[in-house]
Amino acid sequence: MIEMEKGAETRRGRRTAEALARIRERLAHAEDGWFFAQIADQVAVQRRARGLSQAELAERCGTTQSAIARLESGGRPPRIDTLLRVANALDCNLLVELRPRTSTRKEDES
Repeated sequence: MIEMEKGAETRRGRRTAEALARIRERLAHAEDGWFFAQIADQVAVQRRARGLSQAELAERCGTTQSAIARLESGGRPPRIDTLLRVANALDCNLLVELRPRTSTRKEDES
């Protein structure tokens, strides 16, 4: 009986360690997730502001309702062409901007 309890305890410990590893992996990429969550939220807000269902937006984009649901969940990074189609369907501009994190050579020469 004690061996069975030790086995169960070992399996439980292994599952806990695996769960912690998954959480650490997600947190390591939290900044990326935050970025995609922001995009997902903007899509959902704009869709609702126009009184569209996910199915209606999907039809305007030439995709499926489930694809819009996945986009709005922020679970996976959307492709730029997908974002362009969604932006057009929502009558929005899609802005992509590169902001330097460090100074550029030109700035250093000034």
